[in-house]
Amino acid sequence: MPLWLPELTLLESFAGNWDGYLEAVYKIFKGGFVGANLTFDGKRIGLKRHPVEKGKEATFWHLISEGKTEADRVPDMRRCERIGWPRAILDNREDDCLRIWSEVVKGDNRIHIFCEEVEYLFVLADRGTYVLPWTAYPVPQPHRQRKLIARWEAAMGL
Repeated sequence: MPLWLPELTLLESFAGNWDGYLEAVYKIFKGGFVGANLTFDGKRIGLKRHPVEKGKEATFWHLISEGKTEADRVPDMRRCERIGWPRAILDNREDDCLRIWSEVVKGDNRIHIFCEEVEYLFVLADRGTYVLPWTAYPVPQPHRQRKLIARWEAAMGL
């Protein structure tokens, strides 16, 4: 595991108290992204704010939950545990362990950052003058990891 990745934020550390855990996870997200004045390849990193749910930005929910539609998203513990990883990845994007590539997905230019060593993918949406953290999640399945590496190789012309 890269030394710069933060430890997992575990529900067990909050004695199973979901509300307290969710607030702690949000605090980590907020400290890493809200008002942080971040850039990626010279472009400002923004946040998708709407729809705001329970006082928390849409970007936050996309980083900690999964589902096809906004209304159907459900928190995923593996995503919650890794809430500190997207910011750490941005701060360490020059590390050779990260495979970074852009490709068009559903008509949008997406920047993918895959860390095979910890089986984790972070995706940003490139909006031209700025980028948005879009989603992030563990990829434990070997066949999905191979597909991501193949997509990276294709994007790199390898």
